[in-house]
Amino acid sequence: MIQWPKTNDVLGTINRGNAAESGLCTLCRADCQGKCETWLTSMRGRKLLYPRDFGSVTSGSSNTCHVGVAYNSLRIQGYNYDAKGLPPGLSNSADDCIFPNVSVETSFGNEETTKCRVPIMTGALGSTFIAAKYWESFATGAALVGFPIVIGENVVGIDKAAVIENGKIRKAPELDRRIETYLRYYDGYGAIIVQLNVEDTRNGVAEYVIDKYGDKIMIELKWGQGAKDIGGEIQVTNLEYALFLKKRGYVVDPDPMKPEVQEAFNHGAIKSFARHSRLGFTNLRSVDQVQEDFKKSVDYLRKIGYKKISLKTGSYGMEALAMAIKFASDARLDLLTIDGSGGGTGMSPWNMMQTWGVPSILLHAKAYEYAAILAAKGKKVVDLALGGGLAREDHIFKALALGAPFAKLVCMGRSLMIPGFLGANIEAALQPARKEALAGNWSELPKSVSEIGTTPEEIFAAYYDVQAKVGSAAMQDIPYGAIAIWTLADKLAAGLQQFMAGARKFSISEISRSDLYAANRETAAETGISFITDVQDESAKKILNA
Repeated sequence: MIQWPKTNDVLGTINRGNAAESGLCTLCRADCQGKCETWLTSMRGRKLLYPRDFGSVTSGSSNTCHVGVAYNSLRIQGYNYDAKGLPPGLSNSADDCIFPNVSVETSFGNEETTKCRVPIMTGALGSTFIAAKYWESFATGAALVGFPIVIGENVVGIDKAAVIENGKIRKAPELDRRIETYLRYYDGYGAIIVQLNVEDTRNGVAEYVIDKYGDKIMIELKWGQGAKDIGGEIQVTNLEYALFLKKRGYVVDPDPMKPEVQEAFNHGAIKSFARHSRLGFTNLRSVDQVQEDFKKSVDYLRKIGYKKISLKTGSYGMEALAMAIKFASDARLDLLTIDGSGGGTGMSPWNMMQTWGVPSILLHAKAYEYAAILAAKGKKVVDLALGGGLAREDHIFKALALGAPFAKLVCMGRSLMIPGFLGANIEAALQPARKEALAGNWSELPKSVSEIGTTPEEIFAAYYDVQAKVGSAAMQDIPYGAIAIWTLADKLAAGLQQFMAGARKFSISEISRSDLYAANRETAAETGISFITDVQDESAKKILNA
C-alpha cells in the first residue's frame, strides 16, 4: 500500500493522522488544531501556493517517485509558446497572457446552463450530523463563492420536527433551513441540489421541494457514492431516537425494537445504533429494466416541474458506469457526478471504504473512454463532475483534463468541509458565549492559529474580499467558516490559474487530455494518457532532423 508523506516542510504543513493521496488525513476531525495544507489554506489562502520563509530559504521538489496508478502519477504539461482561450478583448501579448487573466469559470447543463465561478462543487452533505452542525458555513460559503452545493439524502427522514403524513411531507424545517441559507446569498452562480434516495422518494421530498421552491432547485437521483456500496448511514446514541428512525421506516442496526437489544443498551453493552438506507433497483433483473425504471423516474420529475436534474453514481464496475453515462445522456440530464473509491464520507464501514469499488483515476479514465464512444456516434454527452479523494488545485486540473471535454466540475467533499469546521472553531474561541450555537470545539485559539492572528481580519487572508462583496455592515452575519471557504476557494482558483497559464490555456474549455502525461508506463496503459517521454517525441525529432 502506498504511504503518502505526512509532512511538508516547504509549506510548513503536517497531518495529524495518516495522510491520504488528497493530502487530507484519513480521519478528519472537526476539532482539529492543524495543520494539513487544506486546513492552513483556509486561513492563509493563496500564500500556501508558495514555500514559506521567503528570503531565507531555497526549496526543491521531492515529488520524483511515481508509484502505481494514481492521480499522483499524472503530471501536468507546460508549453513554451502559444496561448488559447483568452477572454474577449485580450491579445496574445505578454502583457495580457498573465495568470490572473485566466478564466476559471465553468458551466454545465442541457437546455438551461448553470454558471459557476470556480469548477468545483461539494459532495452530498446529507443526514450526517456534522453536515447539519456546520451547514451555515458550508452553504453561505458556497453561495458567496458561486459553486454548487448538494443537500444529501435522508435530511427529511431523520428530522424529528418533520411532519410526514400518508407519504406526503407537511413540514420539513431542516430541509427548509438548508435551502434557504444558500438562497439567501445566491447571486446567479452555482446551484443548490437536493438528492433523492429510496426513502426520500417514498417520503415525497421531490414533490415538497418543487411545490415550495419551484425551479430554483436542481434535483438529483442517487445511485451510489465512492465511499460505500450500500445506502447511507448515520449513528445515533439515543434509544428513543433509534426507535423513531425505525418507525420512520429505516433499517436500524441493531434493531432497537428487540427487548434484548434494549436491555443491552440500558446496561451499556450497546452504546449506539447505525441507521441505514435501502438499496435501489433490487427488484430489477436486467439493464433494460434499469433503463426503463430510470426513464420513468426522470419523466416523473420533469412532469412535476423540475427543469434541472442530475445523477450521482458511485464506484461500481464498468457496466454501471456505462449505464450511468448512457442513460443520463439519453435522458438529457444536466449533470452526472461520478464518485470514485478514495472519496470521503460522514459514516461508512471502514473496511468497505478500503476494499470496495473502482479507484477514482481508473473510473474517471473509463468515464472519458465511454463518453467518447457516445460522442463519436453523434450523441450529446451529459456534462460530468468527477470526484473521489480530490482536494488541491493540481487535482482539479488533472481531473478536468483527464475527463476533457466532458468534465465540467470537480466534486470535492471533505476538503470543502474543513474550512467550515475551522471557521466555526475560530469564531467560538473569539466569541465563547456562542460556542454551543456555533458547534465550535475551541475555548481559545490554539498556537497554530494565534501565530497567524487573533482577530478574523488578521486570521483570514480573504476577509476583506468577502467584505467587499457583502458590505461591512453585513459581515456580522457571515459565519467565519464561510470566510474560510472563500479563502480556500481563492487559493484553489489562483493555483488552477497558474497551472492553466503554464499550459497556455486561458479558459476551462481549452483544457484537454494532451495537457497531461503519465509518470509511469502502468498509468499510461490504464488511463490512455501518454508516457512523459513519448509526448511530443516525434515533433522533437523532426526539429532535430530538420
